[in-house]
Amino acid sequence: MPLTDIAIRSLKPSKMPSKLFDERGLNLEVSPAGGKWWQWKFRFGGKEKRLSMGVYPDVSLKDARERRDV
Repeated sequence: MPLTDIAIRSLKPSKMPSKLFDERGLNLEVSPAGGKWWQWKFRFGGKEKRLSMGVYPDVSLKDARERRDV
């Protein structure tokens, strides 16, 4: 199920880092200190790659999806 902005805003940090998955490789990583940043996981040349898309809320859900689709 895709993420929503309301769900992201209501997230509380936990003791362990966690990931919330959106769609097509986009996920939001939440640190125990409360930081949230976007990551995109994809394959290039048969190898798995990860690209940081920015920090939430500086990069909104809509912006992260647009950056992923470019």
